[in-house]
Amino acid sequence: MSHSFIPNPAILTIARDTLLTPFGLDESKLQKALSEVFAHRVDYADLYFQYTKNESWSLEEGIVKTGSYAIDQGVGVRAISGDKTAFAYSDEISEAALSKAAHATRTIARQGAGKVKVAGMLKQNGGRSLYHPHDPLASLDATAKVNLLEKVEQMARRKDPRIVQVMASLAGEYDVVLVARGDGVMAADVRPLVRLSITVIAEQHGRREMGTCGGGGRVDYAHFSDEQLEHYATNAVRSALTNLESRPAPAGPKTVVLGPGWPGILLHEAIGHGLEGDFNRKGSSVFSGRIGERVAAKGVTVVDDGTIPDRRGSLNMDDEGNATQCTTLIEDGILKGYLMDIMNARLMKMSVTGNARRESFAHLPMPRMTNTIMRGGDKDPQEIIESVKHGLYAVNFGGGQVDITNGKFVFSASEAYMIENGKVTYPVKGATLIGNGPDVLHRVSMIGNDMRLDFGVGMCGKEGQSVPVGVGQPTIRIEDMIVGGTG
Repeated sequence: MSHSFIPNPAILTIARDTLLTPFGLDESKLQKALSEVFAHRVDYADLYFQYTKNESWSLEEGIVKTGSYAIDQGVGVRAISGDKTAFAYSDEISEAALSKAAHATRTIARQGAGKVKVAGMLKQNGGRSLYHPHDPLASLDATAKVNLLEKVEQMARRKDPRIVQVMASLAGEYDVVLVARGDGVMAADVRPLVRLSITVIAEQHGRREMGTCGGGGRVDYAHFSDEQLEHYATNAVRSALTNLESRPAPAGPKTVVLGPGWPGILLHEAIGHGLEGDFNRKGSSVFSGRIGERVAAKGVTVVDDGTIPDRRGSLNMDDEGNATQCTTLIEDGILKGYLMDIMNARLMKMSVTGNARRESFAHLPMPRMTNTIMRGGDKDPQEIIESVKHGLYAVNFGGGQVDITNGKFVFSASEAYMIENGKVTYPVKGATLIGNGPDVLHRVSMIGNDMRLDFGVGMCGKEGQSVPVGVGQPTIRIEDMIVGGTG
């Protein structure tokens, strides 16, 4: 089993210097641990080393009240035989811990072999750099981080005397990962991640309403320029003041117009999870066995793209060491593919798409989304609104949930307006969008030319694991969608 060194040499050097050398490990010792796993023949095995440090700061009532800093490191050892997986991990990186974890995975018997077709690997010629491998935590000192939060708070308070409370938070992460696989691949990534969020509360005549905004990406704290902070503060305040004027949302079937950007979270939940390989292999997704069939209206094209520079959901490689890619899931309404990791691709005889993700070394990887996007169409957004006689215009969302087996979802709009005779009129509160993912895709009747990505705050949960993700979409019109309201 020969090792091929695939990633950007500089990144591999950082990973070796962080995860192997200080603990007396080298390629020969990783090879030895993998050989130990393969002593009881398995289809596939990998070692996943990780070093993470993260921090968070939060401000409330004008004071930075909490700050946290943590360092976590360890190794996970996985063996796959057929559809069975054995997994062991240790938060100690050492040859002894590696050997013990490798030994623990030998409990599974061989269930059958199969070749896996792996997506294009990170090339030898310098590799891929979708983001700089710097440590964002070191990009500002502690005083400057506190100043950043105080600045965005003051910006928000200055905007309107009705703003009575401001909460802001800043978070940064520096993540170094190294994957060594039984098929000879060794790959590494250095992943920065930052996020800033602001929440404001506005009060008027005894009524209180909230507005939030924020963003970030795989960059450092320099991303949060005065202009960027102003943008977050303006949006949060506008949202809170809009909600002060809101009336109860009327319920019933309505034409719904979704705004561009973050409303793509509805797409992520309503159909994205249903296109993940594990659910389709098990036949539990509403999309199982439907490749080549029409699953959406004409014009609807959905991709999962892990290759957009600096984006929150982007990765140079997935957590199995495969290059991320732009995977077309639905093209012009036709289902084209699923999101795949190595195991599900092998069992379904499909190609790996570079979508294996895990929360940490202590978790098993599984197929997950990166940046899930509906492509733009040819309609002017204003034309879409003007086409609606009576409907709902939803521009921002809070939480939502979906049942993978039938595609049913429920989503709450945190900022929404009524459309009357082609004009956006008054804001409404308490609007809930209820539907079925595949059904809603068929009801898309107009697609705007204003595709936009979200600001960079998304987290996705699946089976208890959270990972950062991105979404994007243009303005779209959906016919006869059920709106749960309070009016």
